[in-house]
Amino acid sequence: MAVFHLKMKVNGEQVAVDIDPRLRLLDVLRDVLHLTGTKEGCGEGECGACSVILDGELVDSCLVLAPQAQGKEVVTIEGIAAEGKLHPLQEAFIEAGAVQCGFCTPGMILAAKALLDRNPSPSRQEIARAISGNLCRCTGYAKIIKAVEIAASKLKTEAGAASA
Repeated sequence: MAVFHLKMKVNGEQVAVDIDPRLRLLDVLRDVLHLTGTKEGCGEGECGACSVILDGELVDSCLVLAPQAQGKEVVTIEGIAAEGKLHPLQEAFIEAGAVQCGFCTPGMILAAKALLDRNPSPSRQEIARAISGNLCRCTGYAKIIKAVEIAASKLKTEAGAASA
């Protein structure tokens, strides 16, 4: 069996692992690096449970072959909290009650993060569009959209405090 030497940055840390080049990024994150916050739902890129941010873009990690991440930066749900403090999106999801079973939550939060990173003041329609690739079978989307609005407000407040 061929072995691929994969080097990438995951959640700010350089990693280097020898893998089967047929593995998906999802497999490497969950099974090799033990970052199990990224979930496997449909395995076909339809549900968004496996969403991660790859070089600033939201991707379905079940559709990315691991060698395609060579030299790139990956952000998973485990990588957005800092210094033991939840990310404002995580806090907002709790505050808005936007978590039921939690299976879709990591993908939803990363979809929202990708949106807020490029658009800190999204409309409700833009939020709905940004999370449209992520399916929630429990809560519906009203609380999730509200959580993203709360997080956007928190992030703006933090940015304002940091620049003052």
